[in-house]
Amino acid sequence: MDFYDNLLDDTHRLLRATCRRFAEAEIAPHADAWEEAGGFPRELYRKAADVGLLGVGFNEDLGGSGGGALHIVAAIEGLMRGGSTGVAVGLGSLGIALPPIVQAADPWQLDAFVRPVLAGEKIAALAITEPGTGSDVAGVVTRARRDGERYVVSGSKLFITSGTRADVITTLVRTGDDPHGGLTFLVLTPDMEGVAVSRSLKKTGWWASDTAELFFDAVRVPVSHRVGPEGGGFGTLMRNFQTERLALAAYGAATAELALEASIRYARERKAFGRPIAGFQVTRHKLADMATRVLTAKTVVYQVATRMDRGQTVVQEVSMAKNLAADVAREVTYEAVQIHGGLGYIRETLVERLSRDARLLPIGGGTQEVMKEIIARSMGL
Repeated sequence: MDFYDNLLDDTHRLLRATCRRFAEAEIAPHADAWEEAGGFPRELYRKAADVGLLGVGFNEDLGGSGGGALHIVAAIEGLMRGGSTGVAVGLGSLGIALPPIVQAADPWQLDAFVRPVLAGEKIAALAITEPGTGSDVAGVVTRARRDGERYVVSGSKLFITSGTRADVITTLVRTGDDPHGGLTFLVLTPDMEGVAVSRSLKKTGWWASDTAELFFDAVRVPVSHRVGPEGGGFGTLMRNFQTERLALAAYGAATAELALEASIRYARERKAFGRPIAGFQVTRHKLADMATRVLTAKTVVYQVATRMDRGQTVVQEVSMAKNLAADVAREVTYEAVQIHGGLGYIRETLVERLSRDARLLPIGGGTQEVMKEIIARSMGL
């Protein structure tokens, strides 16, 4: 029985199993090639939509599959069975790009941007980070100046997941001077004059997910593309961050679990001095420690997701979960490479890829240092 069985219902289990079958059939056979190519076919979005994977967490009236935070965790666990974090996060970029639009609930925007993405017809990306601004979103300088029924947008964005081929770019811009109250979301599209993809960035990990640097040169954006009220972007983003950080924590726990399972298999098969290396106490104890860390991370992730589904405030706890899972992923993948020895340092070995992928987790969605500051402030410090 699953250790977390008491937190899951049949919908969670079915979703996780569906995502796993999809990942094993549609991702795993191609993971190595897609990693080396730095991307995966657009067709995969349509396939994922056809089995309801893109719509997890979105209402059915939008074309989604419904579900809450724990469903998102279950879906991530299943998709990670494809062996490529890059593919999983590429498919999942809509999970951070669409919620601001859904929250605003503008009927035209839902039809133009949300439904086509959930149907796998378009790709969505969230554009927040800039060359001079990362976790401190109040420092965003990309400017949007109102000109009649248009905004004129100039600036740049960096490290944008799915940004090289996104059809819907949910973009945080500065419409006023107030550090927080002067931020607004606009939806930009690549066919707008002045929108340019500067380059696809080469990364340490997550190779199969394209990551872009974007430039906006006096892009004229219709006011109808504004998401919510002008100046309301910061509050929307803070709500969005909670789900994003939970997802990153889930990726961390799943990364560690995959590395642990691969290490157990290898330790049983690899022989040294006439016996499997699992027969040596040092290896068994290493695996025992890894298993303990995985269990700890999954426990926290599941508990935080459950509280989110109950409508409880988890700003502090989700920050803790993200930091913990990132640490666990880093520690477990390090030991997994060590157990595999030279093979663990060879490309196309799962644990080698997972060890690279894990390095992003303490950075993305708010750095580990920022998470600690949020935790400390929640403690009244």
